[in-house]
Amino acid sequence: MALLRPTAADAARIHHQVNAAIWIARPALFIAIEALAKAAFLTIVALTTTVPAVSADRVTGRASVIDGDTIEVAGQRIRFNGIDAPESWQLCNDAAGRKYQCGKVAADALDEFLAASRPVTCDFVSWDRYHRMVANCSRADGQSVNHWLVRNGHALDWPPYSHGAFAADQAAAEAERAGMWQGTFSPPWEVRAARCGGS
Repeated sequence: MALLRPTAADAARIHHQVNAAIWIARPALFIAIEALAKAAFLTIVALTTTVPAVSADRVTGRASVIDGDTIEVAGQRIRFNGIDAPESWQLCNDAAGRKYQCGKVAADALDEFLAASRPVTCDFVSWDRYHRMVANCSRADGQSVNHWLVRNGHALDWPPYSHGAFAADQAAAEAERAGMWQGTFSPPWEVRAARCGGS
């Protein structure tokens, strides 16, 4: 039985059909490749980036220190609840009566303390008039940031807001002459009030 040979017209028609099939499949192929590339990129980002966890009640992430009682996590300013640290520009007197930048010392001590156990987790208490989140914060190891600052003399218990929660820490810091207690100082809220009438 003789085999039928395709004519030139048949060959042209087959060639046209194959090309048409390729062009029809091409967009789907590019979409699939693009989707795979995006998925790979997102996976790499997820594996190499620490993404802060933010919810209505809690913020967790790497903190940037603003001053002795304020940090920023994931773009959110957070003021430590119930305590007050000296302002960054505030001066105190050391044990010899020499003035020093106690606000800067408090901020530097906080930065070192937080760096030792990241990330920080802050639990919401309220909002202040500057739209900062007021919170109780702790390091990754569970140690309270608020308590540590007061206990080491870098901040004071602020009774109108703390209701005495940090009074024992403050008494211990004063007894040991820790931080600001080594010399003399004015409470930060009084210094602010004298300078600009703020709190």
